[in-house]
Amino acid sequence: MMRNAAVGLLLALSLVACSKGGSGAVQQAQKDDPAEVGVGERLFLDTRFSQYFAAHAIDTNTALRPGDPVMDEVIAADGRNRPGPFKGEAMNCRQCHLVDDAIHADGDGMRTYADFAVRSPVPSRADRGDTATVTARNSPALVNASLPRANALLYHFDGEFTSLEQLVIGTMTGRNYGWLPDEYAQAIAHIAKVIREDNGTGALAIDGGGSYRRVLLGTDPSLPVAFRLPAPYRIDVTTASDDEIVAAVAKLVAAYVRQLEFSRNPKTGLNDGSPYDLFLQLNDLPRAPNEGESPADYAARLRAALNDGRKLKLVPNGTRSYQFHPGEKFEFADSELAGLRLFLDPAKADCVACHMPPDFTDFGLHNTGATQDEYDALHGAGSFAALAIPTLAQRNADPAPYLPATPAHPDYQGLFREAPRAEQALATDLGAWVTFANGDYASSQAPLHSVLCSSLTLASCDDDAAMLDAAIATFKTPGLRDLGHSAPYLHTGREATVEDVILFYQRNSVAARNGSVRNVDPKIADINIGDADVTPLTDFLRSLDEDYN
Repeated sequence: MMRNAAVGLLLALSLVACSKGGSGAVQQAQKDDPAEVGVGERLFLDTRFSQYFAAHAIDTNTALRPGDPVMDEVIAADGRNRPGPFKGEAMNCRQCHLVDDAIHADGDGMRTYADFAVRSPVPSRADRGDTATVTARNSPALVNASLPRANALLYHFDGEFTSLEQLVIGTMTGRNYGWLPDEYAQAIAHIAKVIREDNGTGALAIDGGGSYRRVLLGTDPSLPVAFRLPAPYRIDVTTASDDEIVAAVAKLVAAYVRQLEFSRNPKTGLNDGSPYDLFLQLNDLPRAPNEGESPADYAARLRAALNDGRKLKLVPNGTRSYQFHPGEKFEFADSELAGLRLFLDPAKADCVACHMPPDFTDFGLHNTGATQDEYDALHGAGSFAALAIPTLAQRNADPAPYLPATPAHPDYQGLFREAPRAEQALATDLGAWVTFANGDYASSQAPLHSVLCSSLTLASCDDDAAMLDAAIATFKTPGLRDLGHSAPYLHTGREATVEDVILFYQRNSVAARNGSVRNVDPKIADINIGDADVTPLTDFLRSLDEDYN
């Protein structure tokens, strides 16, 4: 769903979420949304669920003095930091998943529910000896993150979660919100406390139907229709347990996130926001798989249609204009067409092997070499190849150094889900290696097995030990739509521009063919990007941009 500019007013109000007043902006922003979406957005914006708020607030309904310092700025990879839209408050979902919160007057700064950082800053927990200052990975965009897919549904780069509801609970009770693994019960109790004690005087509440008690019960006849929840989303917070309340919160936030999609024609359901989409439409080219057709077969059909000799109409600059991509042309010209052909060609760039249209992802798990690229940049060429990574039997015998800390095992060190550090040679990010065959992620095991089996080149998927070895440094394939609103790129956040990403694949494909990328997906070696291909590929990927707002 497209979020409109009225959301910006809502965000301004949320800066005083615990003060009195309001202007109806929530109702304006959400007037066309189902009630569960509007209430879910309110929870997404609420800044009272974090550990910092629990530790520093006078009470649930009084503004923080002072706010969490991590909220003071929006950190940007390019050094152009922006004022924090929630300065003076505490962590919420929106801080790492921005939209128009940090936009400039020229339209620069729109986001597709991502931030600007290489890795997102997290609240300090130096009081408990925790030294983390940022997340382990770049913050992924949430738009299109919940699209239906043929393979199993997995969330996070490593498939940690199998539902949005799990992801929401894991985030709100986890390190991003300042909670440590042994504080899970405290986090659950605090979230439930905020929901029960919210008195409806904050700006989000005034414009969002009143107190959470009233809104979540959903039976008050004077409750505005826009916030009158359907029965499956209702809960009586005066009688529900803490866990039941948090589950209801997660269900509502998930409803909000689930409808975040790029622009589609409401009648046909087809994408229509980018120059690429307009190009397909102008030429009556296939725009989506037919019923029962796989994305790979659809991509092959599209490639054949592009090369069947028909005279293709291009999209000249000026056909439309961008509001939120300053300086960028809305066009699909000769260079973009050449880039599309390279993208789809198995003998050339072959990007389509993992980024199948129309969503431009296979939702699979692959090792592109990004982890090795970052590790070797710090420790020297060949260091990742020499890194001692335990087998399944060895990991089972001594999991604590390698696997992430969880409420079940708060003492785990998680060295294999970290950004590299000069002082700790074991620190690196092995992606799905840390989640696969890990009992702390029990619900993820069957989906992970299925996705890994379909993504990897294995003689058999019956041997977990072999699958674990093959899972080293594998990460979920991101989509490619509107990349102009989600830089920097890769799970490492190391690539600043789309062109940088293409150059990364150009380098890594050569290294893969030379056998110097550990456990690399064979598809990477199939990539052939010449120097003359970089510009058209870059232009094509930019043609997938749109004015998401």
